[in-house]
Amino acid sequence: MARVVCVHGMGQQVRGEDRLRSAWWPALSDGLRRAGAAEGLLAASDIAMGFYGDVFRPAGQLLTAGELPYTAQDVEAGFERDLLAAWWRAAAEVDPEVVPPDAADTLVATPRSVQAALRALSGSRFFANVALRLVVADLKQVRAYLTDTKIRERVRSRVMAQIGPDTRVVVAHSLGSVVAYEALCALPGHGVRALVTIGSPLGIRNLVFDRLQPAPAEGRGAWPGGDDLTWTNLAGTGDVVALVKDLRPVFGERVRSALLSNGTHAHDATSYLTDELCGRAITEGLE
Repeated sequence: MARVVCVHGMGQQVRGEDRLRSAWWPALSDGLRRAGAAEGLLAASDIAMGFYGDVFRPAGQLLTAGELPYTAQDVEAGFERDLLAAWWRAAAEVDPEVVPPDAADTLVATPRSVQAALRALSGSRFFANVALRLVVADLKQVRAYLTDTKIRERVRSRVMAQIGPDTRVVVAHSLGSVVAYEALCALPGHGVRALVTIGSPLGIRNLVFDRLQPAPAEGRGAWPGGDDLTWTNLAGTGDVVALVKDLRPVFGERVRSALLSNGTHAHDATSYLTDELCGRAITEGLE
């Protein structure tokens, strides 16, 4: 089994294990180099990708450039509009080019305000060059995982199947960090020594944190391993998906939280993987 298991984030439904691993491995290798890891500490063959993107790919539908034909009208009331509102607020806080919402209590409450939110996000650095139909698709993926039991089980089982006796490090991005966290919690006695979450939404109360399995107790999330597990959470300063940058208030002081500067590609997985702090966290789990 793989020594390092990588778990991708949302929006990867038209990719696959090999394609994603070919993108993650060079970035991960660069991060290890920045951290001063010994040459040969990790080989490409030591890495597996916990791939679940195809679970969200509609069967029998021809896609154009991987895009789903979503519009603002497809953003559903409730979870999807609430998450869109949170992204809008976060983008306005970190990007002066984003028009801030007028009133938080009426934010994205109507189809017209959904369109306003999507227009505002389209002008942000974070969502630059991202088709708005893909933003809507991402909203739906997060909602589906957290609210549809069958999808949750299918996705989580993909990741659990990759974590074996030899796995020492799990690196998980975006929605994948939620999947990886729950997978580790469901594998008592696992041998993983380092969990590295990047661009994670795990700390968003109500929408994400309060829906986790196992359910948080008295406002505190379960620890996803034994006493020898080290959990490092890295959040980009401009990453609006990682709304809550510091996970310690909800998971305890044992979580090592750090802020990174990822430039205009704040949520991109490879931007996180090349950072020295990410390489150091992975190295510690392997040595």
